[in-house]
Amino acid sequence: MSSPMRSSRPVAALRWAFIIVALMCSVGPVLYGVLLSLRPYSAVLLDPLDVVPGLSEIDLSSYTTAMKDPSAGGFGLGRFVINSLLVAVAAVVLSIIGCVFGAYAVARLRYRGRRFTSAIILAVYLFPGIVIAVPEFVILSRMGLTGSLYGLLIIYVAATIPVALYMMRNYFLALPESVEEAALLDGCSLPTMLRKVVLPIALPGVMATAIYVFMIAWNEYFYALLFLVQDRSLWTAPLGLAQLTDQQVPVTVLLAGSIAVTAPVIAIFFLAQRYIVAGLTSGADR
Repeated sequence: MSSPMRSSRPVAALRWAFIIVALMCSVGPVLYGVLLSLRPYSAVLLDPLDVVPGLSEIDLSSYTTAMKDPSAGGFGLGRFVINSLLVAVAAVVLSIIGCVFGAYAVARLRYRGRRFTSAIILAVYLFPGIVIAVPEFVILSRMGLTGSLYGLLIIYVAATIPVALYMMRNYFLALPESVEEAALLDGCSLPTMLRKVVLPIALPGVMATAIYVFMIAWNEYFYALLFLVQDRSLWTAPLGLAQLTDQQVPVTVLLAGSIAVTAPVIAIFFLAQRYIVAGLTSGADR
């Protein structure tokens, strides 16, 4: 009779083999691109399969070329990254402020047409962006905002608030109402209770929603092309990265630009993890 230990070893080995193969398929191409971006373009042309560069071969000129302004011999990606960062952060702040109050009202307050309001919020998000792009462009063009980052910010906030509100609504519904009732019995007003009791407990949901909104605003391409194509100085990172796909651009510069655009999202995700854990512990202490 075989022991459970012996029967579990093949399963564990098979599981680890599957994990290693999945990591190689997902992380392998990214790691290969990072290593190629650290090599001179001439060395890549001579031996593109030489994955690991030597210490004397490491060259960061592809990153500087991708980030520098065209007047300095670069492709201006640094300016585009700053534009994307400004718009994405502003979209996160405005969307979170709007969706926190709106989601709490939909989740907790009792009023006529509550279910209909929730359905409308979700229905707005289900419309494809291409369908409402023309009326949005006409409205903002009459307001004189089609060639500015402010107009793009309005579009991003309008596009992200419905899904952010729906996400926060579900999180507020999962919170225990007894905590809010206890705060009201202790004399807290509704704004005070929302600020000092509900938001600290809901911090993980707020951070998750903020990361989602940031990724939407950071990676969005269609509206940025529609509103900013005429003014190159206002381009966002996806537009700047698209110009690097030209055949005349060295592949090392393209890879360096792609990594530089991806790095802020990864950094923000890892930094936000700490705050999510802090929000979970503070909510448990209350």
